[in-house]
Amino acid sequence: MKEKNILQAKKYHIWDFIRIPLKVCPGCTLIIGINRIVGALIPALTVLVTADFVDKAVNIFEGKAEFSEIILPLLLYILIILYDYMRTTIIVNFINVRYDMKIFRYFRAELIDKRAKLKYEYVEDNETWDLINRTCGDALQKIATGMNVMFDIAELFINAGSILLILMTQAWWAALAITIVIIPFVMIAAKGGEHVYEANKEAEKYNRRARYLEKVLSDRENVEERTMFSYSDMLGENWHEKYETSRKISLKVDLKYYIIGRLGSLVTLIIAMIIIGILLIPLETGAVTLGLFIGMVEGTMSMVSQISWRLPYVTSQFTNNREYLKDLTKVMNLEEEKDALSMPAELKDDIESIRFENVTFMYPNTDKYILKNFTTEIHKNKHYAIVGINGAGKTTVTKLLTGMYDNYDGKIFINDKELREYSLAELKSMFSVVYQDFAKYYISFRDNIVIGNVKDFDREDLSDVKIEQLIEKLEMKEAVEELKDGMNTYLGKIKEDGVDLSGGQWQRLAIIRALYNKAKVQILDEPTAALDPVAESKIYKIFGEISKGKTTIFITHRLGAAKLADEIIVVEDGKVAEQGSHEELIKLRGIYEEMFASQRSWYQYE
Repeated sequence: MKEKNILQAKKYHIWDFIRIPLKVCPGCTLIIGINRIVGALIPALTVLVTADFVDKAVNIFEGKAEFSEIILPLLLYILIILYDYMRTTIIVNFINVRYDMKIFRYFRAELIDKRAKLKYEYVEDNETWDLINRTCGDALQKIATGMNVMFDIAELFINAGSILLILMTQAWWAALAITIVIIPFVMIAAKGGEHVYEANKEAEKYNRRARYLEKVLSDRENVEERTMFSYSDMLGENWHEKYETSRKISLKVDLKYYIIGRLGSLVTLIIAMIIIGILLIPLETGAVTLGLFIGMVEGTMSMVSQISWRLPYVTSQFTNNREYLKDLTKVMNLEEEKDALSMPAELKDDIESIRFENVTFMYPNTDKYILKNFTTEIHKNKHYAIVGINGAGKTTVTKLLTGMYDNYDGKIFINDKELREYSLAELKSMFSVVYQDFAKYYISFRDNIVIGNVKDFDREDLSDVKIEQLIEKLEMKEAVEELKDGMNTYLGKIKEDGVDLSGGQWQRLAIIRALYNKAKVQILDEPTAALDPVAESKIYKIFGEISKGKTTIFITHRLGAAKLADEIIVVEDGKVAEQGSHEELIKLRGIYEEMFASQRSWYQYE
C-alpha cells in the first residue's frame, strides 16, 4: 500500500474535511463536489425554466406564440429532472462506493498505525483511552460526514443565494428580510452543535460501559457462566441503567435545540408566506409575469424548506464535526513510541546481566509509588521468581524491562548499558512475555504459535519441527491430533468450522508462542493464575525445563512455582525485601518463609 501521509501531528481545521478526501481519493472528491455544486443550482434553474415554460404556455393559449416555442423549455425541464434523479442515485452511489473503499484503505490504516505507536501510558489512562476510542472508533463516518457537510454548506449557500438573487430583482427588501432571519438561526444551530457534541462525549462514557455489559450478556464465551450463575437479570438492569443515562443525556440536548430550531423555522415560513403575498402586487400590475410568479413561489418554498429543515441540521453537524477535529488534533499530537512498529532487531550478544539500581516509579497521573528504590540483579541462564502480594509491583518490573514505560528514576542496566539507550526494536528481541491476560487469536493453531516470531512466519521448513517439539513438551500433542485439520485448524468461532480450546489449552498455547520466540529472556507474568496452585506449579516446571540455557523470570504470588527458581526475589512495598534461593529464604525466617507457610497446604498433594 502506497504511503499517503494523510495524518500528521498538527492542528486540524474544518478544511481538513476536504483536504483529507482530496488526498485519499482526489478524482471521487472532485466529482462529488462538482455534482453537488451543479445540483445546488437546480432550484434557481427550475425557477427560470418554469417561468419560461408557463409564460410560453400562456402566450400559446392566447395565440401570441407558436407551439414549437414551448419545446425548448419543456426539454430543459425534463433534462433538469433527469439529472437531479441521476445525481442523487446512480452517480452518487457509484462514486461513494469507491470513495468509501479508498478512505477505508488509507485513512483507517493510518489511524490504526497511530494507535499502535502511542506510548503505553495512554492505554492505561482512562480519560485518554476514552478520547482515543471516541476519535478512532467512528473516524471513517466522521470524515465522510464532515466532507458531506462542507458540500452541504456550499450547496445551501449557492441554492439560497441564487434564489435570493432572483427574488432581489423583484423585491429586494424581501431577500434582505430572509437573510436577517437566517443569521441568528445559524448561530443557534451552531451553538446546538457544540452542546450536542459535548453531550455525546459524556454519553459515550456510559455507552462504552453499556457495550461491555451487552457483550457479557450476549457473547458465546460467557454462556456457561451466564447459565450457571443466572446473572443476566442483574447485569441486564445495570446495562439498562447505563444505556438510559446515555440516552437521556443526548435526548435532553437534542430536544432543546430541536424546539429552538423549529421556532426559527416557523418565523422563516411566516416571512416566506408574506413574501409570496406581496409578490401578488407586481403580478397584478403586470411587473411580474405569471410564469415568473409561479417560479418564484416554487423557488421561495424550496428555499424555506431548506432553511427550515436542512440548515439547522447542517449547521449543527458542521459544529459537531469541528469539535471532532479538536479531538483528532489531541490524538494526533499524543506522543508516539519510537520504533513501536519496528520488527525485533537481530541481537548478536547474549544478555549477561540485568541490573536495577534504586529504580523508583509511579504511573502517570497518580501519586503512589509502585517501585521505591528497587535494586536487584539478574544473571544469564538462571531461573528467577519475583514474588509478593498483589499490588507489590511485580508486573511493573516487566513493563519497565520491556520498555512500556521509561519515565522511571534510577537506572536499569542490560549488559552495563542503560535500558533507555536501547531501541524498542532491540528490547523486543530481548524479552518474550506471557501475561496474565494473554491474547487469544482466532486464527489457525499454527499461526497462533508462529506470530511469536514474525520473522519466520512464512518459514514452514524451519518452524514445524520446533513447534511439534514444544507441543509435545507442553502436553498438547493429543489436543492437536483431535483437531480436524491438525495445526491448520482455525480456532474460535469466527469461521464456520472454527474450534474453541479449553482455558488450560489456551494458556499452554500462549506459553508455546512465547517459547517459540528467540528472545534471550523468557518471562511468565502469572499467565496461569486461573489454574489451581498444583496445576500452576506443573506448568512452571515444564516451562523451566524447556527454557534450560535461557534466562527465565517467573512472576507470581503463589510460591509453589517459586521453589523451582534458582533465585527468588521477594517484593514488598515496591522494594526488594529479600533475595535468595528457596532454602536460603526459608532459613531466613522472614517474609518469604511466612508466605510459604501460609500456602503450604495448597501443595499437599503435589
